[in-house]
Amino acid sequence: MALLAGVHPKVVTERHGHASTQITLDRYSHVIESMQADAAEAIGRFLAPAE
Repeated sequence: MALLAGVHPKVVTERHGHASTQITLDRYSHVIESMQADAAEAIGRFLAPAE
C-alpha cells in the first residue's frame, strides 16, 4: 500500500526491515507492475510542452 501511495521504495524497505531495496521490490513486484501505467502518464505529462 505504501508503494501504491507513492512512498519511495527505500523508505518501504527500511520500514519493513528488509536487508535491501531489491528484496522489497522482488516481494512486491505485483504492486510495481500495476504502477507502470501511472508512471508512463506522469512522465508524459512532465515531457509534454506547456500550452
